Amino acid sequence: MDLPATVRRTIRDHDLARPTTRVAVAVSGGSDSVALAHLMRLLDGAGELRAAGIVHFNHQLRAAADDDQALVARLAEQFGWPFIAEREDVGERARRERRSIEDAARTARHEFFERARLALDADVVAVGHTRDDQAETLLLRLLRGAGQRGLAGMHPRNGTIIRPLLDCRRADLRAYLDLHRVPYATDETNDDVSIPRNRVRAELIPLLESRFNPRIVDALADHAEIARDEWAWMSSEARLKAQASMLEGQVSPSDLSVAALRQLPLALRRLAVWRAMTAASGGRPIGFDHVRAALRLLEQDSDGAIDAPGQRVNRIGSAFVLTNRPARGTAGGDETPRGFHYPLEVPGEVRLAEASCVVSAETQAGDALPPSSAGDGTIAIVRSDVCPGPLAIRSRRPGDRFRPLGLHGRKKLQDYFVDRKVARHQRDVVPIVVDARDRIVWVAGHTIDDQFRVTDPAQAVLILRLKPVGGPA
Repeated sequence: MDLPATVRRTIRDHDLARPTTRVAVAVSGGSDSVALAHLMRLLDGAGELRAAGIVHFNHQLRAAADDDQALVARLAEQFGWPFIAEREDVGERARRERRSIEDAARTARHEFFERARLALDADVVAVGHTRDDQAETLLLRLLRGAGQRGLAGMHPRNGTIIRPLLDCRRADLRAYLDLHRVPYATDETNDDVSIPRNRVRAELIPLLESRFNPRIVDALADHAEIARDEWAWMSSEARLKAQASMLEGQVSPSDLSVAALRQLPLALRRLAVWRAMTAASGGRPIGFDHVRAALRLLEQDSDGAIDAPGQRVNRIGSAFVLTNRPARGTAGGDETPRGFHYPLEVPGEVRLAEASCVVSAETQAGDALPPSSAGDGTIAIVRSDVCPGPLAIRSRRPGDRFRPLGLHGRKKLQDYFVDRKVARHQRDVVPIVVDARDRIVWVAGHTIDDQFRVTDPAQAVLILRLKPVGGPA
């Protein structure tokens, strides 16, 4: 692959930079970002863009993080470019803000990119995501049940962030560095296949390449590009239709006209509702189940309401009204749950800063199982054939009911916690594993729902595990 030509084509096709564009180059020290810096230097020398400098964010998550920063500093000195670096204890931030380590790291990194961009008087920040990263992202999102927006993958431009390497393969970048004898850092955590992305990279993609399609990475990346174009069209249409529905109903921007929404094709109706709910959520993620519940309100002939992340969705006559007020507590004096909701991939794991634990899921044949399946400890074994995905991990919600293992009838989750003498302050952080229909599969550390118990040793099963940790690391 002619890497400079490929990068030039990506920049041109997506208008990522012009000869006067000042580009800050984000370099972690790994092979992709180091190759990015060398390619940006080449284009800068050819007058095709203006390199503003190198920026580096130290997450303080690895023992070698300071060595990586020193390597990047030497690279900037070699190029004669300005160098800006910042460091932050991202693990502590994740604990403090009660969010996942990945989310905290992404937020901290992008906040730094914007500060560095302004300090360097740069127009954009270039990051080193590759075609392989795109394929991995699409597979991860597909496995957890993403829609067209998720399958669009990473965009070549996202605000002031650009991705000039999005059409380059990781192996070609490393060959380029080896050819020019350019040193780069190796992140040992990339070998940890307990991390879903690493497992996709090390196990799933090689399997797909060897058994199904040797060009699977290109096929997935091409699909992401098609989905991105379709998403852009749908988003534009939904925005226009939503504006029309507001005008027709003579309601506020947080409200929508029921009649106008009902006239839309289902895909655009779903997208219009998702956009409105996202705007009202205060930055909390809105998933497929939330939108589906809202659409049920839309389809019914009577008024009603549901609680969703950061908001309450009301059907009031001819209007669909979204408010960002928190839901009130339920009867009986039980406090309102602090909400969290994360997709759980199979196989995969989720680190819950809220509960200081990791919950994982994997499939397994029924002939080699751990000794216990009741789910009252750190392992739960459930039937996969009656447990439709995608799975999710969430906090308890008002009205939650399930059938604890061994009982003949259903029971309120609140009553179950009272009977088990679970302290009130602990109830909100007990991880609840649910299936695609939001049925409780496992009250982690306590019990499974009886309908998911294994009845035949030959049945295929899901293994759910709970691992307490001291916090994100």
